[in-house]
Amino acid sequence: MSRKITIKDIAKRAGVSVGTVDRVLHKRPNVSESALEKVNKVLEEINYKPNMYASALAANRYCTFYIIMPKHESEAYWNEVEEGIEHAMEQRRDFNVTTKIVHYNRLKNETFQSACEQCINAQPDGVVLVPSTIDVTRDFAHKMHEKNIPFILLDSYIPELKPLSFYGQDSFQSGYFAARMLMLIASKENDIMLMKQTRQGRVVSKQQDNRETGFRHYMHDHFPNINIIEVDLPLEEEKEDYNNRLENFFSKNSKIHHCITFTSKAHIVGEFLQRTNRRNIQIMGYDMVKKNAECMRRGSISFLIAQHGYMQGYNCVEALFRAIVLKEEINPVNYMPIEFLTRENVDFYQRTQI
Repeated sequence: MSRKITIKDIAKRAGVSVGTVDRVLHKRPNVSESALEKVNKVLEEINYKPNMYASALAANRYCTFYIIMPKHESEAYWNEVEEGIEHAMEQRRDFNVTTKIVHYNRLKNETFQSACEQCINAQPDGVVLVPSTIDVTRDFAHKMHEKNIPFILLDSYIPELKPLSFYGQDSFQSGYFAARMLMLIASKENDIMLMKQTRQGRVVSKQQDNRETGFRHYMHDHFPNINIIEVDLPLEEEKEDYNNRLENFFSKNSKIHHCITFTSKAHIVGEFLQRTNRRNIQIMGYDMVKKNAECMRRGSISFLIAQHGYMQGYNCVEALFRAIVLKEEINPVNYMPIEFLTRENVDFYQRTQI
């Protein structure tokens, strides 16, 4: 094994002092042009790579990353994302990295704008952003570019915003895959149910919108004669309203045996089916949240597609750290695995694969 090259070795080969080499490596002033040229020539010859971990620790720099994400219930999908964020921060605490999580209400654009204003005023070193509607998200991205604040998109990929990176599923491909899996058991049906949750008639998540687009592409190409019947459970309504809507739907559509949703709330339908003792309907949904897992174990949800929220949160903070503190290049697009869960393998799902 070759001996590690030291600053003293570089100084000797360049014919300069150790202090001069140190000033060049750390980009400090008071180095003559000739000395700078000699040192850089040696560095090029030996293909010198600085130890960025050691440099970052020595610099004793403090970094703050802002995380802007939806407000959520306990045990929701976003709780898993936050756990990943917190774990990444703990692992980089020696580098003086801290995170501040600011939540917004997906039903109210003004709360997103308020969170963004708070972030801009704080001038953080980097931002992890879960997009809201495209217009307000675009405005915020523009301000971050103006302030030279790098940001990573989590969950929903919007290339036009020019983020530093993205972590999440390929939502179109995920929806396409979901349709293919569902049709392995529902190919002889005339109708299937699509449960949606909207705000003022619109899906609030671009990720969910893209999943539906992928789903409909597959259905159009391979099963154009199957009717997709939508049931909207508006986010503005209460649980009792959902029960009434679902009872009305299933009473009128007794021949429907398959339901799909692109949200993490498949358990709303699953719990309703349990309460009303309807056992001939299979549901496919998203995300391994606790309530979904319970419905799957009891048989009211048949399939879930997991997207590793924990890994998304962890990797976003880690990517910011590597880009900002270690000055590394990071991949601009990082798609998470599409994992298909059933009652038989749900207990083996590893959400903390890092």
